[in-house]
This record gives sequence, structure tokens and C-alpha cells, in this order.
Amino acid sequence: MRSLLDVNVLVALFDERHIHNKPAHDWLGKNIKHGWASCPITENGLIRILSNPNYSRVARFTVEDIVSRLRDFRDGSDHEFWPDSLSILDSSQFDVNALLGPRQLTDVYLLGLAAKWSGRFVTFDHAIPSHAAPHATSPSLDVIAG
Repeated sequence: MRSLLDVNVLVALFDERHIHNKPAHDWLGKNIKHGWASCPITENGLIRILSNPNYSRVARFTVEDIVSRLRDFRDGSDHEFWPDSLSILDSSQFDVNALLGPRQLTDVYLLGLAAKWSGRFVTFDHAIPSHAAPHATSPSLDVIAG
């Protein structure tokens, strides 16, 4: 099953000093054969976080550097781009009443997007209310132990 990688997984993969770098690479090594996916939210999130001058006192990443590395990763592996084609307002796709707060909104959206594409959403976040994306099944969510 193709995997939509959460922003937190992409950040861990791209920053060798990240606390979850090893678990992210271990997961990727075992699962890359099934392919992976990105979308505008995950691509933009990775670039925004890593290029922020406040991200790290030690590591400095430019927008150009991250874009180049992301292109190389995408082009050198079995990648699909999934457009953001759902609306959180669509009650057939999302149960916003199941959200505990605004911090879960993006994760639930990405889980719903993965379910739409018959894929799985891969993250380090343990508190995603999967029932907020009614089409998601248990294989639709893969939480990496960090």
C-alpha cells in the first residue's frame, strides 16, 4: 500500500540530527518498495519548517536546498503526487465533530486523503482520531514508534 508521508516523517528523514531520523529511515527501508506519496500540504510543510531560520541553531536549510533534495527523493523512488482534492467541509469524507481540537485538523485531512487514494497515512502522531475520516480503515493509518 502506497504511503502518504506526514510532514513530521519527511522532516525526520531530511534532518539527520532529528530525534526520529533513525526510526523514519528504518520505516522507509522496510516500506519504500510499496511506494510513497506527497501532496501540497506535506511538500510545503517540509520546506516551510526546515527553511525557517528558527528551526535549528545548528542546521541551516535553504528553500532551494530542500526543494532540490525533495525533487531528488521523489525522482529517485516510486513516488506519486496526490492533489489536495478533498474538502474538510464534506461531511461524507470528514466528521469534524470527532476532532478534539484544531491541532488535529491537518492530520485528519491527510488521513482522509490517503484513504481516498487507497493508501495509508504515515506519521509519528499517536493521537489522530481516525474515526474523523470515516473512509479510513485501520490499514489507512501507520504510526511509527519513535
